[in-house]
Amino acid sequence: MGTILVVAEHLEGKLKAATLNTVAFANAVSAIDGGDVVGLVLGAGAESVAKELAAHCGRVVYVDSPAFKDVLAEAYAPAVADIAKELGATVVAAASTSVGKDYLPRVAATLDGGMISDAIAVFEHDGDVAYKRPVLSGNAIARVKSEADVTCVTVRTTAFEATTGGVSGTVESRSGAATPDNAKFVAFHLVKSDRPELTEASVVVAGGRGLKSAEAFGIIEGLADKLGGAVGASRAAVDSGYAPNDWQVGQTGKIVAPNLYIAVAISGAIQHLAGMKGSKTIVAINKDAEAPIFQVADYGLVADAFNAVPELTSKL
Repeated sequence: MGTILVVAEHLEGKLKAATLNTVAFANAVSAIDGGDVVGLVLGAGAESVAKELAAHCGRVVYVDSPAFKDVLAEAYAPAVADIAKELGATVVAAASTSVGKDYLPRVAATLDGGMISDAIAVFEHDGDVAYKRPVLSGNAIARVKSEADVTCVTVRTTAFEATTGGVSGTVESRSGAATPDNAKFVAFHLVKSDRPELTEASVVVAGGRGLKSAEAFGIIEGLADKLGGAVGASRAAVDSGYAPNDWQVGQTGKIVAPNLYIAVAISGAIQHLAGMKGSKTIVAINKDAEAPIFQVADYGLVADAFNAVPELTSKL
């Protein structure tokens, strides 16, 4: 039994929703080993984030330092490792985002601990906590257990329902952290959009290479806007220059699990399916009746996207 440390992810003074899914993961671990769930917020002037997290964790440690004004793995890793050692953490968890996957392996190396990536489930094995994680593009699920004293886990947040809060937690504020001398933050370019963030949207409309041009993605955007959803794309569409990189869904893109995923002119390559097959309801529109996407779709329409999508949009 030990502390389960959840490292928060936040941006522009707001707690990222993925952190609440990670807290749910930590609660699942706690239900097996009985450890206390503690949140950790690293930031500069991020007291509001710590208070928000405290509504989901019984205890939050907030470290305020200019070193954490921007997310830099070289600054995060030693700070997380120090807090983990101080609290006697047996599990250190973070969302499986580009941020979490950057610094958490460094924490594992610093603590000489175990590292488990993309955990999608927690279960008991021989009295210990064990984890499930997808391998081979999600075609197989590995069951793994760490023998280390401390285990770092990145959590595939689409696999855990976010906590709803309501906890009367406490925040312990601390100050001081060394600014790394081996790296310097240069810039962070945030893509601004009126649409929901792709990984947090309840509806995603995604287009593939079958649309044949960037201009054709306009019909995807129109349908997404009508549904109040986000726009996604296959890697083939992104590589062809039809859609920006931040729209990419798949093994090498973003992992999504919305309530509704509409795949338009997407064949359904295994790499794309790995990023969206956890969606609650999948709708596929493709003129090729043999497209692999229909094997995972709940509803399939064999039709030309250039006719079907505008008609669907007009009738909504």
